[in-house]
Amino acid sequence: MSSSRSAPLVGRVAELEDLESRLGLAMSGPADPETRALLLGGDAGVGKTRLLTELRDRAVARGWHVVAGHCVDLSDAALPYLPFSEVLGRLAASHPEVVEATAADHPLLRRLEPGRRVRYADGDGGESRLERADLFEGVRVLLARVAEVAPLLVVVEDAHWADQSTRDLLTYLFSRDVGGPHALVVSYRADDLHRRHPLRRQVAEWSRLRVDRFQLDPLDAGEVRDLVRALRPAQLTGADLSEAQVADIVARAEGNAFFVEELVGAAATCDGVPGELADVLMVRLDGLDDDAQQAVRTAAVAGRRVTHGLLATVSGLAPERLDRALREAVERHVLEPGGGDSYSFRHALLAEAVYDDLLPGERIRLHAAYARCLASGDVVGTAAELARHARLGQDLPTALAASIEAGDEAMRVGGPDEAALHYQQALELVDHPSLRDADVDRADLTIRAARALTGAGHTERGNALLRATIAALPADASAVDRGLLLSELAMGLFLADLGDEDVALAAESVELLAGGSEVQLARAMSTQARILSGHRREAEAREVATTALAMAQRLDMPRLSTDLLTTIAGLRVYQLGDDVRDAFSEAVVHARTTGAVNAELRALYGLARLHQDRAEFDEAIAVFDTARARGIQAGTRWAPYAFDALVMTVQVLLAQGRWDEALARLDAEERAPSALLDGVLRMLRLLVAAPRGEEGAQAEGAALHRFWQEENVVGLHVAGAELELAEQRADAAAALATYDEVVDVIGTTWRELFQARLRLAALALGVLGTAARQQSAVERAVHGERAARLLDDGLRVCANDRAQGVVLGPESLAWEKRLVAEHLRWRWIAQSEPPSAAELREAWEEAVAAFEAYGAVHELARARARLVEVLLAQGETAAAGALRDQVAATARELRTPALLNGLGVAPGRGPREARPASALTAREREILALVAQGRSNGEIGSQLFIATKTVSVHVSNILGKLGATSRTEAAAVARREGLLD
Repeated sequence: MSSSRSAPLVGRVAELEDLESRLGLAMSGPADPETRALLLGGDAGVGKTRLLTELRDRAVARGWHVVAGHCVDLSDAALPYLPFSEVLGRLAASHPEVVEATAADHPLLRRLEPGRRVRYADGDGGESRLERADLFEGVRVLLARVAEVAPLLVVVEDAHWADQSTRDLLTYLFSRDVGGPHALVVSYRADDLHRRHPLRRQVAEWSRLRVDRFQLDPLDAGEVRDLVRALRPAQLTGADLSEAQVADIVARAEGNAFFVEELVGAAATCDGVPGELADVLMVRLDGLDDDAQQAVRTAAVAGRRVTHGLLATVSGLAPERLDRALREAVERHVLEPGGGDSYSFRHALLAEAVYDDLLPGERIRLHAAYARCLASGDVVGTAAELARHARLGQDLPTALAASIEAGDEAMRVGGPDEAALHYQQALELVDHPSLRDADVDRADLTIRAARALTGAGHTERGNALLRATIAALPADASAVDRGLLLSELAMGLFLADLGDEDVALAAESVELLAGGSEVQLARAMSTQARILSGHRREAEAREVATTALAMAQRLDMPRLSTDLLTTIAGLRVYQLGDDVRDAFSEAVVHARTTGAVNAELRALYGLARLHQDRAEFDEAIAVFDTARARGIQAGTRWAPYAFDALVMTVQVLLAQGRWDEALARLDAEERAPSALLDGVLRMLRLLVAAPRGEEGAQAEGAALHRFWQEENVVGLHVAGAELELAEQRADAAAALATYDEVVDVIGTTWRELFQARLRLAALALGVLGTAARQQSAVERAVHGERAARLLDDGLRVCANDRAQGVVLGPESLAWEKRLVAEHLRWRWIAQSEPPSAAELREAWEEAVAAFEAYGAVHELARARARLVEVLLAQGETAAAGALRDQVAATARELRTPALLNGLGVAPGRGPREARPASALTAREREILALVAQGRSNGEIGSQLFIATKTVSVHVSNILGKLGATSRTEAAAVARREGLLD
């Protein structure tokens, strides 16, 4: 067992605990007097040695003595008992007296001492039966005596290379009570045990004894990702692996830790199988005869899996020879029989290594043979297989036709990722000089590829493809082709929510398609209507949608009709009325009747968003879940509407205070296919991490800034999280910087008065108010203008929405009240035209009532905490107490200790009761009066002509005497006790 670690131990916690339990290592010795014996099997590189190293460390930490012996591959010339010779040498160093005493009783034991070995033929040591028996007994007695000194763990590694004598000695130890607290572990490579391997029969025999068996399985995908991050941390290498590189390693390594290490090490320099790893893998072919090697090489060209029919046709081997070749490849664990009549490589990297070892001419010839076989129809195959073999076999016309067919097949079965790949390969083939005259509609093919990319969650890539194609159109390109491409690009930009370029593009496409078919025009007008609706241009959208609907019904286009009905249903979504709800519900039914999946998803999403805007949270979650499930069923898990439904579901759960449930939903999701979508999921997690004040939240927010331009939703919510963190630090500068950045980014992309600006302005004002407690008069004066502008920003958002006929829902109404209250709070704390006590209290009572109506648990608690602050300052301790208890309960439930700041409540405990006021000195009363006015220590020192540090000492004494935990609470106690008179 190696004493070093080439990689950190990732995963394997359950396996380690299982091994400890089976071997009795969790105690000072086995629970029963019997020897604990275990066989540890697993493929080469899966992590057996690393697991045993960790097991050794844990055993040593619990007071066990651990010794290991290793079997070595010496081919036909074996050194009998080699691992036990190593064990004896280690015990002689650690327990010399015990070894000497045992060797005196069993002299044959000295034959195993390192340096006194004689090489024998395998299994023939020249020993008599009596000598052999005495040697075996000597080893048993030695282990028992060492175990009496301290619990003993013996490890024998790589038993697949063990000689017959070693295997016989292990059988002897397995079948007897060694004595003393003792455990024995024997590891071997399961993938080396072909049918004729001598250990295969031995393992079966040991299993009939009392030997336990433990199979070490590969790491799962998540553990492989953790291992990749541990092997290649960005902070050490200076360059993190891309998501595509990590996903590639996960797919190719298939959970094998050694393969992961090799692939990570070669990630920057090698696209194929790293040379050293390829050499290790190719050793498996050395033992195969010529026919078996030919069959394996032919199979490698097919990929990971190949049917018997294809292999028989392409390999050229006679049936009997092919059967023998395949049997040998299966027995040697190179190939494995699959479902039906197929074979697959035991490991994907083995197939890659074999393929890479072929000469270029061999590959082309075999690919061409596969393509001819598949194209003939003699053997059943897929269009995707034909496309690959034809392309690599240099039959480009067949490859082009098959790629398009494969893309269409993938879209029909809900595989947009695969469809996008096939369509893009077809686009590359169309550009080949030999296919310039191919009868392929390039505009249509580009649109198919863009739609597949969007369906797979890569909208930005689809838009880039469309832009590039449009830019490359010749001057004499048809107006119809240009119009179709522009319409598709307009929709892509609309789905990505990027500015208002989509409006102009949609209008231009309709003009261009006026000279095309009515079907094409109706579809372009449908796109235009959706875009106009999204930009709140209701009258224009209704006119275009109504005209297009009449056309679609006349042309018998039921799915397009359904899509238009969904658009019309959403035109009054900002009115939040029951008529909108009913219209969306009818659109869902109509879409299901006509089989219009996209229209159904749109209608479901629109209905759920309506419930969300009306603060009908349970109903919203139910419909979002339906939309998500429908999208997954259609194969568009990461496409707009299906993915958006997940995002909104999590946001609703967060609003309801069901944070752990929201995190559980995210944990259950598959890995996102792009860095952008992964960024959205990380953003959602940050919305919990920030208010909980988790370590690393600030850094995570900074890391997500790179997505702000590309996905404005990330900017909105990351900015909100950063404002929360600024609130916790009372950092006004950070809050204003965050607000200015997000307004600059999103105000440019969307519109200046975007709705979420109201919430962001209120949050930023809140930070200014909190920070004002620690600021000088000069600092507060500087922020006076910004506070007024923040108030104006939020109020202008509300006025703009109302002017456009938008009905403000419970959320907007709550933030409008909060905005006003936060500004009054800043004026109060900063003592800048401070409001009256009644005005301040009324504003916060209205804000609390509005958030109670809205139902956002965390923000309701924050509003209540602000009201508590006001009530305490006004001496209303009884009224403040009840609210404070509610805030404390929410803070404990959500695990957000920052909510308790300034309320005299410690995290995890109920509200703290203030002790009776103690007598204060004249100077302390003087300072307390200024504290109650919201003065900072510096201001108090300047006013009283004493040092700021002296003021700080006085304030600490005042808090102690009054039993207060904050300056605000001290002021409230002082008013209640009449200390300010």
